[in-house]
Amino acid sequence: MDETPAVPFHIAIIMDGNGRWAQARGLMRALGHRAGAEAVRRTVEAGRELGVRVLTLYAFSWENWDRPAEEIRGLMDLLVEFLKAETPRLRANQIRLQAIGRLEELPHRARATLQQVIDDTASGDAMTLVLALSYGGRQELVDAARRIAALVREGRLLPEHITEAHIASHLYTADLPDPDLIIRTSGEMRVSNFLLWQSSYAELYVTPTLWPDFTKAELAEAIAAYQHRERRFGRSQPSPRQDEAIGPAGRRQVVG
Repeated sequence: MDETPAVPFHIAIIMDGNGRWAQARGLMRALGHRAGAEAVRRTVEAGRELGVRVLTLYAFSWENWDRPAEEIRGLMDLLVEFLKAETPRLRANQIRLQAIGRLEELPHRARATLQQVIDDTASGDAMTLVLALSYGGRQELVDAARRIAALVREGRLLPEHITEAHIASHLYTADLPDPDLIIRTSGEMRVSNFLLWQSSYAELYVTPTLWPDFTKAELAEAIAAYQHRERRFGRSQPSPRQDEAIGPAGRRQVVG
C-alpha cells in the first residue's frame, strides 16, 4: 500500500502584495495590510487543519523600518489588534505563538502584547505559529556571530571548534526545525533576506496570488506541489538518513 505523502512539518511564508492589492482597488495601503491580516487568520486556521506543525510568517522585516512613520505606526497598531483578537482562537486550537527577530526594536506596547500572547499560549501543542518581526536574515547571522564571538572572548569556545551546530544554536530559531517549504506570494522570485541559513535545503513555491487573496486552497496546492518533489538535501540521490537527521531531531524540540 502506498504511503500518504507527508505534509511539510514546517512551512514558512513570505507574505507579499498587500500594497499592490490595495493599489489595484484604489484603496489606502493601510486597508491592504488589514486585508493581509485576514489572510493571516485564514492561513493559520488552514495550516492547523491541514496538519502543519510549524508555520512561520514573515510579518515585518528589518527593512520595513525604512517605511514612512505613519505606515509603521499603523502596522504596529494592527499587530496589537490582531494579537489581542486572536488569542482566544489560538488557545482554543492549541496553537502556541513564538516570535523571532530583533524584538527589542518593537514599540513597547507591541512588544508587551506579543510577550503576553506568547505566555498565554505557551501550552499549545498542536501547532507553533512563529511571527518574524523586525526580522532580517543577515541581521540574524550578525547577532549569532556576536554571541559566538563573546564565547570565544570569554575563553569558553575555541575558534577552530566552531561548527554549523554552534551557529544554528545561536540563531533566533535555535529551538525550531528548519523549514521544509517556503512559500512566496505575489510572484516575486527572491527570498528577501528571510531565513537565509535555515532555508538552505527548503523547497520553494512561488504563487502570483497577492497575499490578501491567499486561501486555504492555495496553501493546499503548495503542499501538494511539495509532496510531488524529491528532496535531496544537496545530494545527487535522496538520503533518508539525512532527512531523519534534519527532521525528527528538530521536531522533538518543537512538540516535546
